[in-house]
Amino acid sequence: MEYIHNVLTPPHLLRMGASALSEVLQRLRTLGVEPPKSNAEFDIARETGFMPAYPLQRLPLAFDFWERALTEAPEILSLGEDVTEDAIAKRAGSELWRQRIRERAHLVLAYLMHYYVHSTPPSASTTAFVIPRTLSIPLVTVSELLGIAPVLTYADTVLWNAYPINPALPMTLDNMRFQHLFSGTDDEEEFYRTSAGVELRGVELLNVIEEFLSLPNVTDSSAVWKISRDLQRITSLIDELNDIVQSVRAGCDPHVFYWKIRPWYRGADANGPSSPGWIFEGVSDSDKLDLSGPSAGQSTVFHVLDVWFDIDHKLSQKRYPAPSDDNKKADHGFMERMRRYMPGSHREYLHYLEESSRPLRELARTTPALREPYNAAVMALKKFRDCHIRVACLYIVSMSKTARYKCPIMAAIAKEQEQAARSGPIRGTGGNELSTLLKAGRDATRRAILE
Repeated sequence: MEYIHNVLTPPHLLRMGASALSEVLQRLRTLGVEPPKSNAEFDIARETGFMPAYPLQRLPLAFDFWERALTEAPEILSLGEDVTEDAIAKRAGSELWRQRIRERAHLVLAYLMHYYVHSTPPSASTTAFVIPRTLSIPLVTVSELLGIAPVLTYADTVLWNAYPINPALPMTLDNMRFQHLFSGTDDEEEFYRTSAGVELRGVELLNVIEEFLSLPNVTDSSAVWKISRDLQRITSLIDELNDIVQSVRAGCDPHVFYWKIRPWYRGADANGPSSPGWIFEGVSDSDKLDLSGPSAGQSTVFHVLDVWFDIDHKLSQKRYPAPSDDNKKADHGFMERMRRYMPGSHREYLHYLEESSRPLRELARTTPALREPYNAAVMALKKFRDCHIRVACLYIVSMSKTARYKCPIMAAIAKEQEQAARSGPIRGTGGNELSTLLKAGRDATRRAILE
C-alpha cells in the first residue's frame, strides 16, 4: 500500500482515470453507441441554464456606432402612433436618427430594427414597410451565423439583455439588471425579470434531464426510484415556475405593458394574414424570413418540458380526449415555428432530446411505478398553462378594450388609428389568434396524461 502511495500520485491517478474513460468512450463509438452529451455542448450553463453566465454587455470599440445608436434611441424616439406633445416634438429628430442609420450603419441588432420600424408614425398604406439595406443585410448575415430569426426575439429581450450588477458575483435575480428598455419603465424591467426568473429556476430541469440521459439503465429498481423522485421534483418545479409568472402582476402594470411596452415587440405579421409585412432591402426572398416578434413561446425551457413529456402540439398522435373544433383551428405549427426564434444551439438541444433512445412518456407507460409521478408532472404543466391563459387575458385581451390615454380627445385619435391598423381577433405579437392558440396548447398538454 505504501508503494502505491509513493508511485501513484494524484496526477498519475487522474491521467489513468481519463485514459480509462477515453478507452470506454472509444469502445462505445466503435460499437456504434453514442455516449450521452453534456448540457455544455448545447451552450447550457450549469448555474444559469439557457441564460449566459457571463453575458457581453457591450460590443468591441469597432462597433461602437451601434451601441451609441441603441443607447440614444430611448431618449430621442417615441412610438410613431404616440400623439402626445412630447412624442410629436421628437419626430423631426427621429427622422434624422433613421437617416443616420440608413447612411452609416454597417450592422445593426434587432433592437435597432424595431426602433426604426415602430418610431415611424402609423400610415393607412397597405404597402410593405421597407427595412433599409444598411439594417437588413447585416442583420440577416448575423442571424444566419447565430441560427436565429432576423428580428427581435425572446433571446434578445431576456437572455442576452441581462447583465450582472456586480460582475464578480454569480448571475442571480438580485444581481441582475436589463440593459435596454423600450419604454424606460420599471414595469418593463420587471417583465423581463420575471422571464429571467423562469430561466434560472429552469436550470434544475436541465440538470435532471442530463442525469436521466446519463443513467446506465432506466429499468432497475434504483433507477426507477430516482426517476420517480425526479419527476416529483419537476412537478414542484413547475408549480414554482407558475408562481414566478404570476408574480409579474406585482411589478408590471397591465396597462403599461399593453400600451407602452408591447407595441415595440410587434413583428411583420402582428396583424395576422392582413399584415402588409416588411421587405428587407437587398435581401432575396425576404418575404420568406421569420419576422414575428418576441414571445414567451420562444423560451426553450417550456419546449424542453414539452419534448420530455411528449406533448403533441401538432395533433399527430391519437390521444384522449379528442381535440375540440377550436383545437383543430389553432396554429398547430406554432411551437415548432417558435424554435426558429431560438439560438441555434438551444434548438439543437431540443432535437437531441427528441432523438433520445429513452423517451420518458413511453418509459412511464411501461413502468407502473412511474405512471403516477409522470401524470402529476404533466398535470402541473397543464395547470401552468391554465394560469398563463389568465395572465394573457389580463395583460392583452382585457387591456385591448381600454384606452391608451386619459384625455378624451387623444383617446379618440388613438382609437381611430388602432381600428385602422387592426381588425379581427386579439392576436399575439406573432400574429396568432391568442385565445385559441393558448387553449390548444393547454389541451394538448392534458392529452399527454396516461390513462
